[in-house]
Amino acid sequence: MMKNREHRLTLILLLPVLLVLIAYVLYPSLRTIMESLNRDGSFTLVNYQDFFTQESKTNLEALWNSVYISVLSVLASAAIGIPLAFIFNRYDFPGRSFFSTAAIMPIVLPSLVGVMAFMFLYGETGLVPNAIKDLFGLEKVPFKIGGISGILIVHAYTMYVYFYMTVSSAINKIDPSLEESAYNLGASRFQVFWKVTFPLLTPAIVAASLLVFMISMASFSAPFLLAGGFRVLSLQIYFSKINGDLEVAATQSVILSIVSISFLLFMRWYQNRKDYRMATKGIGAHRSEVSNPVLKWALVLCGVIGVIVLLLPHFTILLLSLVPDGTWTWQTYPSVFSFENYRLLLEDPNIFKPLKNSLILSFIATAGNLVFGVLASYVLVKRKFVGKSLVDILVMIPWALPATVIGMNLIFAFNEPNVFSFGNILVGTFWILPLAYFIRHIPLVVRSTNAVLEQLDDSIEEASRSLGAKWSYTFRRVILPIIMPGVLSGTLLAFVESVGEFPTSVLLYTLSNRPISIEIMNQLRMFNMGQAAAYGMIQIMLIALVLFISNRFFGVKAEKSLS
Repeated sequence: MMKNREHRLTLILLLPVLLVLIAYVLYPSLRTIMESLNRDGSFTLVNYQDFFTQESKTNLEALWNSVYISVLSVLASAAIGIPLAFIFNRYDFPGRSFFSTAAIMPIVLPSLVGVMAFMFLYGETGLVPNAIKDLFGLEKVPFKIGGISGILIVHAYTMYVYFYMTVSSAINKIDPSLEESAYNLGASRFQVFWKVTFPLLTPAIVAASLLVFMISMASFSAPFLLAGGFRVLSLQIYFSKINGDLEVAATQSVILSIVSISFLLFMRWYQNRKDYRMATKGIGAHRSEVSNPVLKWALVLCGVIGVIVLLLPHFTILLLSLVPDGTWTWQTYPSVFSFENYRLLLEDPNIFKPLKNSLILSFIATAGNLVFGVLASYVLVKRKFVGKSLVDILVMIPWALPATVIGMNLIFAFNEPNVFSFGNILVGTFWILPLAYFIRHIPLVVRSTNAVLEQLDDSIEEASRSLGAKWSYTFRRVILPIIMPGVLSGTLLAFVESVGEFPTSVLLYTLSNRPISIEIMNQLRMFNMGQAAAYGMIQIMLIALVLFISNRFFGVKAEKSLS
């Protein structure tokens, strides 16, 4: 009897999870695949044939560009993030704590805002190149970022943080006695690193590589604003969509998905070739004091320069947000500053509306993520049923798919009435954006909740049930309070990601529900730099506030939510 009751409870909890995943994750993906196999109402592979054989080769060029830009972004980000993780976690020197905190500052820059900051800083009319030109009396600016190099610079700046945080977390878990034993046996410093330290860091490096590769493959803002005619597949999907070539856009979306998922599978295979776990519990990382005064102060100097470079984009957005629109036209540098842009943002309903839209859309999506994420995580971690691995894969699909692909999936799935949209057309309505944000950020809440549920002893729930409490009471009064810090950390990250979401928004927004990221793009097109920067500062402050709350009140740092 008890076994049958538990089986029924598992089924009741599982059904809504399966329904949501089938309706809004699996079905849209299948609709895109079906659309890619359609040509004039016929089932055919001709769209894929055109993709690989068309005379202009634009799609192949875009695919190649996307892949090699992503690979280079992984290498560049690793080259910055991994050494920084070692320096700040293995050595102690003046200012180390401050510098290590400053190293994660790029994470508070939304993608579109970060690209905008680099344009104003290092573009042809940027502040830094023009300052150097005027300082040394040059005829033209000594450098400017743009094209492939511009994309790589922006990617390296914004994405090295993933390597830095995940590798830092892994370093702090390594038992120092393992390396000391290798040294005592006569191994050189390089041998210890390659044979002992590096293998233990492999899971963290693989996880960071996956994040960076997939974010790079889905990159939209940097190619869109910095690279002009440079083709990448995420942009090709956007251009095909706005040109009405939906069959072509579907084919491009499927190809982009295949590449991203293939890289995911390859990195998982590489990670699973060996067992990277330690046999000891460890005592935590030990930092060595830098005794050489020259090296010590060289590190301090490098840290100061690094902090300045890291914070320049943030200060640039802040500076530009204080420049009233229309006061910086032909001048090389802005000369008039005020809080006019913030006043208009708070007082003008038309200017405030995108911020209001973003907050409402993000709140609705995140509320859905909270409820669904807790339920899905509980079913996956604490319940036994056939097909659990398949459900886990469906939960993680939105993490593996680029944002542009998720946007196209929803267009194909909900541009006509169906049972999953309750007989309504969702494309072109208010509800399509919160649905997109909800789907996009399902994995964030589920993964953060999984982490705390896996540490929760089953005997706690069993004790409550054995005392006569119903499952709903036990879950509400016992389980939920214990797991809430992990749940809220993922939920808060999902909220700020929704507020800054750009690639899905640009495919799905309407004039009435345009979010803040779309309004930033519109203001840039109208050369209203100050208002665009004011919107950007609002996004930065929201993200910084949420990360502070997550760390301060729930004790969960960003790297834990990303791991």
